[in-house]
Amino acid sequence: MAIISTRAGLSDYCRRSLGEPVIEVNVDDDQIEDRLDEAIQMFQEYHSDAVVRTFRKHAVTSTDISNEYISLPEDMLFVKSVLPISANGYNDFSLEYQLNLNDLYGMRNPGDLVSYELTKQHMRLLDLTINGLSQQVTFNRHMDRLMIEFQWGTDIEEGQYIVLEGYQTLDPETYTDVYNDHWLKRYCTALFKRQWGNNLKKFEGVQMPGGVTLQGQAIFQEAIEEIEKLEEQLRLNWEEPVDFFIG
Repeated sequence: MAIISTRAGLSDYCRRSLGEPVIEVNVDDDQIEDRLDEAIQMFQEYHSDAVVRTFRKHAVTSTDISNEYISLPEDMLFVKSVLPISANGYNDFSLEYQLNLNDLYGMRNPGDLVSYELTKQHMRLLDLTINGLSQQVTFNRHMDRLMIEFQWGTDIEEGQYIVLEGYQTLDPETYTDVYNDHWLKRYCTALFKRQWGNNLKKFEGVQMPGGVTLQGQAIFQEAIEEIEKLEEQLRLNWEEPVDFFIG
């Protein structure tokens, strides 16, 4: 089986799945492009294989200070946290390190794993409060702006760095294996089929030469059922839990 690695290859695969070249699929090229965009957008928004955890280092500019926000690229889906920085732009004190340095017995005998994990979380919270960025962070990917509630130019100055932890969507043109995803191929085919049926509905019942009768409504309804089933599978099997992006 050939591996699909291009947008055109995905389109050809979907057309063949619907019967081409044996059967003419009555869908315009512009409609095909729209359905491809729709399928990829659905994949990127809900499929766990469409996002990746990332860290971005950003040097604060005079424009950032003037705007009081940081502009992020469109592929940034969510910002989970801003890694701890101190007032002078870097973290020069580790609370966890200091506590462990003065508690060698506790390091040798950390107790059960539950207590250990709770202690680690508590130290991370204290470290963030003392050294880190305690201000609220606001981000919406449709705005492409990261707003941090601190005094721009005072708490953070031009040339200092902020490290963002978040999730970004995979660009299929860069990571071409996306086009070969099993769910995406089936979903895209179903969207093509729905468009095909929708185009033919206006000719419902028209008899073609040879006695063939167009059944656009049947094709359309069948596609709707396939799309609903695939979207249900996406949300149940591939979507991350609701609290996945909670920092």
